[in-house]
Amino acid sequence: MKRKLLLLTSVLLIALLAGCAPASNVTPSPSVSTSPLVSTGPSQTPSDTTTSASIVNTAAAFQNAIGKTGTWIICITNDMTITQDLTVDGSFMNTKTPPASQRKLAFYAQDEDRNITARYTLTAPKMTINSPDCAIWYGTFKGDLYVSADNFQLIGATVDGNVYFTSESAQSSFKMDDASKITGVKELKTA
Repeated sequence: MKRKLLLLTSVLLIALLAGCAPASNVTPSPSVSTSPLVSTGPSQTPSDTTTSASIVNTAAAFQNAIGKTGTWIICITNDMTITQDLTVDGSFMNTKTPPASQRKLAFYAQDEDRNITARYTLTAPKMTINSPDCAIWYGTFKGDLYVSADNFQLIGATVDGNVYFTSESAQSSFKMDDASKITGVKELKTA
């Protein structure tokens, strides 16, 4: 049974990568088969939608992709500075079988062998995470991060600023791997 599931997942991943890959050797979007840092279980928030990836290189495209009608995975393809505060909103399902609640902010590029070839920096005064099961993968967010949703993760990522949790639940469900770092404070900050 596990072999069949692994084979099916591999075939779906290859089909997805073949259909979405650009002509160059660098694939700006990470594959959807990468596992989260930790298994957090299903989200208690019902998901709004299941969508494909958004590969963005402008502030306007990024802001659209992180909204309630955006996509579950947002991949930036260059360093980006946005002068407005940002809000990651909405509940999304990934494209795995079965779909699971996930929101992925991918600040990196990879080659066809899934080796990271570039890491990008997103700079903004403030970014609020309202999407459950959201994670920043690799790269850097430069600014203050406000986490309101449960199960937020940093995976190989840096927050060059402070991380404020707006609830005890958001703070207690937060995870970061050993490769991630936060340069400022990490604390509960309720209104």
